[in-house]
Formats: sequence, structure tokens, C-alpha cells
Amino acid sequence: MTKQEFLTSSGLQVQVLEFWLEQRWLLPEEAEAGMFFSETDVARAHFIRQLKDDLGANDAGIDVILHLVDQVHGLRRVLVELREGMKGRQD
Repeated sequence: MTKQEFLTSSGLQVQVLEFWLEQRWLLPEEAEAGMFFSETDVARAHFIRQLKDDLGANDAGIDVILHLVDQVHGLRRVLVELREGMKGRQD
């Protein structure tokens, strides 16, 4: 989705999005026509907003939380790959 579609879908203001992009909390795909946002980016924006608004996390806390969440997701991918590799060996 385009930047404008993302702003509408996420409910973010342009200034907030620019700050979050600077912080690298959101990493949309870069294309010739500009940034391309996914539904995952929208979900991450909602998650960040919940961290800020509902839990009162500050910017430094959000940096840490997002880093840890990204690590967990990376480890889950590795575990799935390992499990699939083990299945191939057992057959």
C-alpha cells in the first residue's frame, strides 16, 4: 500500500510516521515509486501505538521491545526451518 493508504489504515499522522521511520520502527519496502507498506507494517504500527498509549512505553522502551519481538520472530523462523529439516531426515 502507498504511504497515504498506510496513514489512513494505521491512523497515524505524517509527523509520527516520519519519526517512526527515522527510528526504524517501521521498515517499508523501497520501490521506484516510493515506499510500499504491508499489512504487517500496519499491525506493527498498531502494536507500537498500544505500547505507547496503553502501556506508557517511552521511545527507548519501544526500541528495546521491538528489538526483542524481532528476535523472537527470527528465532521462530529458525525453529520452523530446523523442524522442517529434521522431518526430511526422518523420512
